[in-house]
Amino acid sequence: MVDVFDEVEEQLRSDRYRTLARKWAPWVGGALALILLVVLGIYGYQSMQYRNAYKASELYNAAFEAAQQGDNAKAFSGFEQVSKLNSPIYKSLSLMAMGGMRLEAGEAEDAAKYFDQAAAAEPNPIIGDLARLKSAFATMDTAPYKDTEAKLMPLTGEKRPYRFEAKEGLAFARLLAGNTKDARRDFVALGTLLGVPDSMRQRAAIAVMTIDSGASKNIPAIVKAAIAMPAPPAQPQLPPELQQQLQQQ
Repeated sequence: MVDVFDEVEEQLRSDRYRTLARKWAPWVGGALALILLVVLGIYGYQSMQYRNAYKASELYNAAFEAAQQGDNAKAFSGFEQVSKLNSPIYKSLSLMAMGGMRLEAGEAEDAAKYFDQAAAAEPNPIIGDLARLKSAFATMDTAPYKDTEAKLMPLTGEKRPYRFEAKEGLAFARLLAGNTKDARRDFVALGTLLGVPDSMRQRAAIAVMTIDSGASKNIPAIVKAAIAMPAPPAQPQLPPELQQQLQQQ
């Protein structure tokens, strides 16, 4: 008799399991399909990133070699190709290289535009802030002071990678605008800050002496000479962490 009850109970359990299985099978199957799609999507995205980075690397190196050989037209075209690819670091570096070439050709306004684009595409603050700094310096002697200040002031924060360069740029911009009092104060401060490079301290000291001497007619020429920035190398030396990011892209 007990065996009969056991058989009936077992049959009921089997029926319940089958009912539950039929009820939940579509949901379980859908969940598994979704997981599979997510996994495949991640794999596809990573593969696409790798292909983009590999292609960008090849084109970037080719453009760099062309620049080294003096073929500026080919180099610029190569960097332009890289700037259109979905590889943030190479995109920013290429745009900065293009800006540097335009700056070297005396086209400061165009150079600033490329630097601004490089900043907009920034993959990290080190590259982004460098592009913003270059943009501000490129047009410092032609743009209104307020425009230069708007670009440089955010870069002076304590944790920004080029805060000293930005502070120096602001001081030079104030000199160009005729605000010698605030410019002198900024240069004096630069000479006392910890971590300021020796070359920057020397420029600050020269600027202070120039202001104190009253040689105001020489100030614009001195500032222009001080802010003249050589074209950035097509293959910049990056910090180790950025080199690692390039390898991982």
